[in-house]
Amino acid sequence: MPNAIELQELIAQPRYSLWQMVLYALKLGSIGFGGPIALVGYMHRDLVEDRKWISESEYSEGMTLAQVAPGPLAAQLAIYLGYVHYSLLGASLVGIAFVLPSFFMVVALGWAYMLYGGLSWMQAVFYGVGACVIGIIALSAYKLTVKIVKGPLLWSIFVVTTAVTVIRETEEVLVILGAGILVWLVKAPPKNWFNHSKMMGINLSPLILLAQTGVPAGDANLLLSIFLFFAQAGSFVFGSGLAIVPFLYGGVVKNYHWLTDKQFVDAVAVAMITPGPVVITVGFVGYLVAGLAGATVAALATFLPCYLITVLAAPYFKKHGKQRGIAEFVNGVTVAATGAIAGAVIVLGRKSIIDIPTALIALVTLALLWYFKKKLPEPIVVLAAALVGLAIYPLTHAQLAP
Repeated sequence: MPNAIELQELIAQPRYSLWQMVLYALKLGSIGFGGPIALVGYMHRDLVEDRKWISESEYSEGMTLAQVAPGPLAAQLAIYLGYVHYSLLGASLVGIAFVLPSFFMVVALGWAYMLYGGLSWMQAVFYGVGACVIGIIALSAYKLTVKIVKGPLLWSIFVVTTAVTVIRETEEVLVILGAGILVWLVKAPPKNWFNHSKMMGINLSPLILLAQTGVPAGDANLLLSIFLFFAQAGSFVFGSGLAIVPFLYGGVVKNYHWLTDKQFVDAVAVAMITPGPVVITVGFVGYLVAGLAGATVAALATFLPCYLITVLAAPYFKKHGKQRGIAEFVNGVTVAATGAIAGAVIVLGRKSIIDIPTALIALVTLALLWYFKKKLPEPIVVLAAALVGLAIYPLTHAQLAP
């Protein structure tokens, strides 16, 4: 019989190897369609529900950190989950494995784009894929909601954050933080504010400084300008990777004039039809501006802030995340983040479901995934939707032509 110390060490040992987690991140980065909303849902389904490598509390802590700190949501969550049992090495390898597949894909598409002068077929593909993605993320949002949201207070927070996201068409980090503080104060109020203030004392001062420090590109060389601009993009954007789009548009089109409006729209389309994080659109933009070097610098600059923020804050979440005050704060923020995800489904749906065919594609996707559960891989559904888009789009486009 093992003694208490041996039993505790046995329980603490992970049920998977670092290599297994890296391979999972590589696979998700290669075939994980649907953007950040779907990707965080896949991680919960695969790592928490199916394989049980990550506990519900560890996943919630990672979601909270990814939501309240600047940076792309899915990438930050992947980095944190790599950190949970394998510390800095796990965070580094998992983060790299998650991002690299989609980076190589957008670089290849950037090469083809520059060679052939445009992506005329992209609109047809995105016509089907965009609607299909709405069905995928809607199902992911539903599963997260029924799993996490319990009780009148949490349902009220969920409804409010959903409505705010729909109205503002962006995720409001102050609303999400406020939800965490509200649940903390209602369910686990501090007995002595001053003596116990450290319980919620996440030392965010260096993180806030990092997020607020924007260094203008000035007259530096092109690669330095790319690095500084995309580092700002990675530092200022919270939550969904789609939130980076307005920031990028203002910089690369309006301020620096690196791309035209059409080129920028094509870059966003490339990000939406490739697996992995939507933020990887920065690789495509960087390639159009300065080739492979530009793509590499843009991607590195965008993901470096979120990596540093995650590994700096992760030790605190691992050490103190199970305290009741922290747990209630995490619960409130997680519910608010789930509401924001549900709101994002509506926002994206209004832009992707534009007619009867796209509505049918979304509904059929949702019905197929619901009926077949885990037996029907999402990439197959996305590929089918792309083929349907290629077939249907010319017909609908012809009907609109004079």
